[in-house]
Amino acid sequence: MSLIQGIHTIFAGDYPDPSIVRVGRHYYMTHSSFHYTPGLLVWHSHNLIDWEPIGHAILEHVGGSIMAPDLIYHKGLFYIYFPAGGTNWVVTAESPEGPWSKPIDLKVGYIDPGHAEDQEGNRFLFLSSGYVVKLSKDGLSTVGDLRKVYDGWRYPKEWMTEGFYLESPKLTFKDGYYYKTSAQGGTAGPATSHMIVSARARSLEGPWDNSPYNPIVRTKDRSETWWSKGHGTLVDTPEGNWFVVYHAYEKDYYTLGRQTLIEPIQWTADGWYTSVDAEGGAVPEVTVTAQPSDGALVLADSGRLGLHWHFFGGERLGDYRIEDNRLVLKADSKKHAEPLLCIPMHHAYTAEVSVTVEGEAEGTLGLFYKPGFHFGIGFDGKEAFAFRNDYSTEHMPLSGESVTLRIVNDHHEVSLYFRDLKGQWTKLDHGFEMSGFHHNVLGDFLSLRIALNATGVGNIKFSGFSYRAGFSMA
Repeated sequence: MSLIQGIHTIFAGDYPDPSIVRVGRHYYMTHSSFHYTPGLLVWHSHNLIDWEPIGHAILEHVGGSIMAPDLIYHKGLFYIYFPAGGTNWVVTAESPEGPWSKPIDLKVGYIDPGHAEDQEGNRFLFLSSGYVVKLSKDGLSTVGDLRKVYDGWRYPKEWMTEGFYLESPKLTFKDGYYYKTSAQGGTAGPATSHMIVSARARSLEGPWDNSPYNPIVRTKDRSETWWSKGHGTLVDTPEGNWFVVYHAYEKDYYTLGRQTLIEPIQWTADGWYTSVDAEGGAVPEVTVTAQPSDGALVLADSGRLGLHWHFFGGERLGDYRIEDNRLVLKADSKKHAEPLLCIPMHHAYTAEVSVTVEGEAEGTLGLFYKPGFHFGIGFDGKEAFAFRNDYSTEHMPLSGESVTLRIVNDHHEVSLYFRDLKGQWTKLDHGFEMSGFHHNVLGDFLSLRIALNATGVGNIKFSGFSYRAGFSMA
């Protein structure tokens, strides 16, 4: 594997709270999946740069928003610990491709779990706000009560942050020390909010000493490309190189969500790790090929829903089927029915899909942040129309049961098109400006996603979905 230098983007688009584990020469990663279902998509890589999705760990909605998981490998078994619905859960699998077990409720609060094992084989779960709880030997239940063992690192009061917020404890054992990598400062808010801090101890029980090199990673000024850098996990290579994987918002493109970055770290003579930026110089920022590639967002493949697709929530998981690699989505009578989503990766992009209507249904292609913030173009078998949530406008008559819909997002400015059976594209007058569709404005830590939906009574057949970087008016 070639040595990574500088900051690399390894997952463009909304891939927040990365958790990574190495098993031999294989690397696996997962991210927060919030209310998107299926959830906890697991990725595989041989070189830390090129990643392929291999399966979901969560196939049904667990009743809460899944945030900040911890993917680990322990004695032949993969585990993912994650919070949702006011508690923490765990799923297990012999292979990261699955099948994964049903979620087990650990019946413990706080968020951002981080698993650790001491030299005697005792297992622990570290949580936000500096808490820890002991786990059973099999890691599937808690033992005893929560204890607070760490207060975090007190950064200068004059720094502009979202709040103190001690989160994301990830544990690494090296050379007789346990290293706790944590996040502070808040995951959004000001550009300089988030940061990665380090502490170490001889025992998982503490006491924990803060690194003299804190913060390890932080956005220092809003002139930088990457804002709110934080939530880090350490990973090493078989050759002994070390890296930190974390997330950040891209300046001016908060709508894309928190993207996954990687950069090298170095170990000091006194046994601490630092960024290569430790002397105050700038870390070169290098953007590599977006993951996944723009041609990879296949809607259906080999009779299955493409791995990049997910519903907002879990109510409609039984409402679709795949026929000849076309998605047939049963219409829901509710205008605000949970749409099917995928993650865009570029500042400007074009998405298209062909829509066939059966019954009194409407098929739509849009951009969705959360219920109440869903705009786009639709077709009901008779007319094409623009829509804003439950309100439609600019109805244009069309003949035929099928039409191809297109949305073009040109750096937050969104245009709507349809193509009739004669092959001619028509642009609607109605367009949208969507730069404010992100957490700092709308909350919930989500991102603006491409959405397919079917409402009314009947079925909508979606086929020929395509996504590409840039925009085309032809």
